[in-house]
Amino acid sequence: MSSLHQKIRQLSPERLRGMRRGVEKESLRTLPGGKLAFSPHPITLGSALTHPHITTDFSEAQLELVTGAHASASAVIAELGELHQVVTQALGDERMWVSSMPCKLPADADIPLGQYGRSHIGRAKTVYRRGLGHRYGRRMQTISGIHYNWSIPGVSDADYFGLIRNFRRHSFLLLLLFGASPAVGASFVAGLPHGLQPLGEHTLHLPHATSLRMGRLGYQSEAQASLRVSYNDLAGYGTALEDAMTRVYPAYEAFGLRNDHGQWQQLSTTLLQIENEFYGTIRPKRTIRSGERPLHALRERGVEYVEVRCMDLDPFCPTGISVGTARFLDVFLLHCLLSDSPPDTPEEIAALGRNQHRIAGYGRQPGLLLERAGMTQPALEWATELVQACEPIARALDEVLGGGDVHQQGVAAALAALAEPVRLPSAQVLEAMQTHHAGQHARFVMARSEAVRQHWLAEPLPVARQAHWRGLARESLLEQARIEAEAAGTFEEFMQDYLAVAGLRPAA
Repeated sequence: MSSLHQKIRQLSPERLRGMRRGVEKESLRTLPGGKLAFSPHPITLGSALTHPHITTDFSEAQLELVTGAHASASAVIAELGELHQVVTQALGDERMWVSSMPCKLPADADIPLGQYGRSHIGRAKTVYRRGLGHRYGRRMQTISGIHYNWSIPGVSDADYFGLIRNFRRHSFLLLLLFGASPAVGASFVAGLPHGLQPLGEHTLHLPHATSLRMGRLGYQSEAQASLRVSYNDLAGYGTALEDAMTRVYPAYEAFGLRNDHGQWQQLSTTLLQIENEFYGTIRPKRTIRSGERPLHALRERGVEYVEVRCMDLDPFCPTGISVGTARFLDVFLLHCLLSDSPPDTPEEIAALGRNQHRIAGYGRQPGLLLERAGMTQPALEWATELVQACEPIARALDEVLGGGDVHQQGVAAALAALAEPVRLPSAQVLEAMQTHHAGQHARFVMARSEAVRQHWLAEPLPVARQAHWRGLARESLLEQARIEAEAAGTFEEFMQDYLAVAGLRPAA
């Protein structure tokens, strides 16, 4: 019996039932004609600063829906669906853009930043976003996706970091199976070198791409590429992040903290302003306390869960991620946890970056090779090997959780899609775009966004649930008002205290 099979058998039913997962989903708000909405975050949805489930990401027009942690994939997707019902009713004629790659955007400087009120923390959140815009451009920040938060009881920090290392090695599989952004509107890359090919009017693509969002046009940073963060243990990871948040970066120092009018342009001149600026396909996370820095929480109390960050929005699914995809992620993350996970090296980290770019831009290309242990292997062959290794995990989950063979069905569907890549979402997006929308990205996404809007309008919430969400919105507005009323000292003093190096380190 293999080591993986032995580890599966050793997992108790209680631990498997103790798995928890939550979803964070980003979507742009757009007008009926497909342009970015310039309206403020709807007041009926409450405060973007303090609402526990409905907030904004980079832009004022970029909604973020946040579920709680749930004991089943079906429960988390059900809550995500309810959040869509609430938001759709509040948006009126606006739509939630169902593609990871953005709608037609205004000039970069005109993309509105998220606004969070007059409190010190609210102002800091907007300054942070202004800094992101200066560092990477606002267009890049409007790319949207799904974050999948996952945990299982009885896992040590070392176990979670082993999971993370394996995830980084094997996350190309998720881009291949679930990537759904092979094309983009031409305005997104205007004035940039891109290497894309024309498709329809105002649309560019790569014929075998899976996820442009995760490729060279997505969340990439030359400055961050120099970090080469290792995931061999929490101590090394923490040291690398602390260094990035305390080391002045010349290019960011050049445009300073404030402009000539005294307006704050970024939180700091360091390589990273705060922890959330660090890009990656997966992060170790810990719930923070009021006023606490994420790195301090992680160092002080250890890893609580992992945040998967490489999932595209599924334009064919009303919630942007299906129950089946969530179940496959559960199986895949267990595979990453249970499989042997040797330490990473700078050479492997560099190879993983190259693999990610290859699979994002050319994942469905016949014969595509990826780097593996100093050699090369066909991407589809490696992907098939990984999915087959997930079969016993899916079987164990079905036996323990009940509900038939739903996890095994997900693995079988993945194998079928790998055997016939035209079934993959990225191929289906291009096929629908070309067959029904003259190859135009905007027309395809507008049609899907309207279809999703109508889906949720046809399913109004029960009266009691409507009252529940109205109550949460009111409470969030009152909480924001309380925070603003209790603000003490100047914004500069708040910033100095919040960004102090001591706040990054655990208690002695």
